[in-house]
Amino acid sequence: MSAGSGKAYTIDAQGLDTRRLNQELRKIVNNGHREIELLNVTGQRYIAAGLKGDFQIDIDGTPGNDLGAFMDGPTIRVHGNGQDGYGNTMNSGEIVVQGDVGDITGLSARGGRIFVKGNAGYRTGVHMKEFQGSRPIIVIGGSAGDYLGEYMAGGVVLLLGQGLEGNHQADFVGTGMHGGVIYLKGEVRGIGREVAILDITEDDRRFIEELVKDYTKHFNVDVKNVAEGDFKKLIPVSSRPYGTLYTY
Repeated sequence: MSAGSGKAYTIDAQGLDTRRLNQELRKIVNNGHREIELLNVTGQRYIAAGLKGDFQIDIDGTPGNDLGAFMDGPTIRVHGNGQDGYGNTMNSGEIVVQGDVGDITGLSARGGRIFVKGNAGYRTGVHMKEFQGSRPIIVIGGSAGDYLGEYMAGGVVLLLGQGLEGNHQADFVGTGMHGGVIYLKGEVRGIGREVAILDITEDDRRFIEELVKDYTKHFNVDVKNVAEGDFKKLIPVSSRPYGTLYTY
């Protein structure tokens, strides 16, 4: 580990297990470093879990599950693909992934933003919620697996369909959804009975365009190409879809 040749403090993660890597990361954050570079990351889990503050972490490699869990403020940029559970119960901050991510991205997130250049796995946005004015947002450049937005209680998921040939293969979209909104370009295979599909309004389009601008800045792609197309809006039809299952 070293201070590196530039401004960023560098940690070479090769040979470090999850515990040691996170111990080193916490130590240098507590020492006041605000630009950190992690090299040769190969599956170490819980990176930046629970960290608070305004600082940046650039990751070279593939972090393991639960990157940024319970995170509150930092910005993480992953220069590679990701695994499962990124942004798990995140409060604030930003996670930017240059490749694809695995399942349950944004699980129970209460705030912050996640941008993924490529595709996401199953159950993206599951049980996201809004909390005291915080609104989690996930932007997926490509497509996503089944159960997109499952049990969503708040927040926003935007699916841009970049590189998609034909329809999204996602099925059961919005199953159990009772809050928040899903925007998507293209058609999905099937939606849960708890959601309705609407045309977007002018306010929706302006909101989508702002997110698309941020997406194009992160990934250096053409904004016009991304923003074009027919977007749909999925919203829940009930705030308590399973109320009859309970006895109180």
